[in-house]
Amino acid sequence: MQGFATTIQAARRTASAHRDLLKLVGKPRSVAETGLSERLLLELTARHLLGGGVLDTLQLSRTLALTGPVVDEIISLLRKDALAEVLGPRPGLKALRYQLTDRGRAFALESLGKTGYQGPAPVPLEHFVRLVEAQTVHATRITREAMHDAFSDIVINRDLLDSLGAAMNSGRAMFVYGRPGSGKTYTAQRLSRMLGGPVFVPHAIAIGEEIVQLFDPIIHHPIERQPSARGLTFDEGHDPRFVLCERPTVLVGGELRLEMMEISHDPVTHLQEAPLQLKASNGVFMIDDLGRQRVSPVDLFNRWIVPLETREDHLTLASGRRFPTPFDLILIFSTNLNPGDLADEAFLRRLGHKISFGTLSRDEYGAIWNQVCAERGVSCAGDVLNHVIDGLHKRNDVPLLPCHPRDLIGIALDYERYQGGSGRLTSAALEAAWHRYFVEG
Repeated sequence: MQGFATTIQAARRTASAHRDLLKLVGKPRSVAETGLSERLLLELTARHLLGGGVLDTLQLSRTLALTGPVVDEIISLLRKDALAEVLGPRPGLKALRYQLTDRGRAFALESLGKTGYQGPAPVPLEHFVRLVEAQTVHATRITREAMHDAFSDIVINRDLLDSLGAAMNSGRAMFVYGRPGSGKTYTAQRLSRMLGGPVFVPHAIAIGEEIVQLFDPIIHHPIERQPSARGLTFDEGHDPRFVLCERPTVLVGGELRLEMMEISHDPVTHLQEAPLQLKASNGVFMIDDLGRQRVSPVDLFNRWIVPLETREDHLTLASGRRFPTPFDLILIFSTNLNPGDLADEAFLRRLGHKISFGTLSRDEYGAIWNQVCAERGVSCAGDVLNHVIDGLHKRNDVPLLPCHPRDLIGIALDYERYQGGSGRLTSAALEAAWHRYFVEG
């Protein structure tokens, strides 16, 4: 009976969270409901009119990502200040068109000196903070059953999965290490599917009168069907300033620099863009190849220690204004090096879970091999696989790693096609692939 009551309470909390999210992404019907200042909206609209020349209400609504009533209110304010004038509709259409006056063009050009941003209207920082909290990665309790089900289509050690699942539940940083090709990156990239449903991502954030671009099409992948999400139904659609996306996964390697974790500012266009960790909000952020960056691992660790403990980061705008942002993500450090060579034991202890990706057993290697063969539509006799494991790996003292079957089979098939072969995997083709794949001293 107590378990049933607990289930009911959990269901009520979930329903309450859904209602809160509905409110956060509801469409604003007035300038006041956008949470933005009149000045910011007037300047943004003026820049759109400056770039577009003559635009009607529908065009402005689309480019600003604001509802018709809000756009009408902005236009009224522009006209009241003699910044815009109305033109007649195009032939056969009813929508009125608008253009800037001479005073309006001067107003728009002056605003370009502060920012060149001409995208959809932003959302206030305070609104973004509440949204991130409502979509937190820490709300989903990951179970062993769910973890194993999510990885049921790939060959992976069950104990390793259990270690990853426990780390995901901890809310702490995860440190994974092992040989190159042991599956660290591929496995970590799949972890975001464990964090619940899709999330709403704003095009941009307003901190006072300053705008920071957030949505990144490389990182954020929109979901085409948007009438419902996480069990929510949107009778009138959601605020178009948000894009419903898959939970983000940000992967960065040796190219990472400390300045990439701060707001970038273009001195020519005056555009400001959010750093990688803010774009990864409500998702996974993986720093791969740790130890290969130009910045030392200790400096990278130091950058994250406080945000990990407080779940709050602090960023600085081009104007010098410093402000707090939510730090809601699963942070993963990954390296091919010995963790002891990157930092001392006391420091590593603060990072939480350390998970080793080892080599494969013979059966695991064979299962991956057969899986790749099935995907490529090729046949391979059992004695050929035994030759690869015993005659190549064992003879050359090369450990069995998840990357080897796909790579060796691919090169062997290239060799077979060149030789005009039958498309079957042969020992000779795999011997040739082996010598082309590994660097021989």
